[in-house]
Amino acid sequence: MFEYVLKFTSALLALFLFSVMPSSAQVKFPTEQLTIQTASGPQVFTVEIAVDGAQRQQGLMFREKMAADAGMLFDFGSSREVAMWMKNTLIPLDMLFIDDKGIVRKIHEGAKPHDETPLSSGGPVKYVLELNGGAVKARNIAVGNKVLSPQIGKAR
Repeated sequence: MFEYVLKFTSALLALFLFSVMPSSAQVKFPTEQLTIQTASGPQVFTVEIAVDGAQRQQGLMFREKMAADAGMLFDFGSSREVAMWMKNTLIPLDMLFIDDKGIVRKIHEGAKPHDETPLSSGGPVKYVLELNGGAVKARNIAVGNKVLSPQIGKAR
């Protein structure tokens, strides 16, 4: 019985450590330029692209900082309702929920680091763009803006 308890406890500890520690083999992301057409003019960012399950799962977790003109574009492959969270994310983010035509349908400003509350798109979207917290306000980004990038509109 003691051996069973010891093995079970060891397995639980390993699972816990795996889930809370950053992976030593970080996923790689391709990058591209993305433009948001706003009322005050085009806003240009260099974004990392997350298209597969491993990339979307890692996202911006464990990053301590991100350049002011950087972000991450999550491509879900097809339109659907999605929910994002901030588990293991160290920096505040603004999230733009974008439809398959590149139109911003919803914005969540100021997502808090480590918050595991699901942030819903509130309807079908194909993409989510994460930017540094405060970027939406500073750059006059609004619902209805058009987002242009090589990834948006690409058939998969």
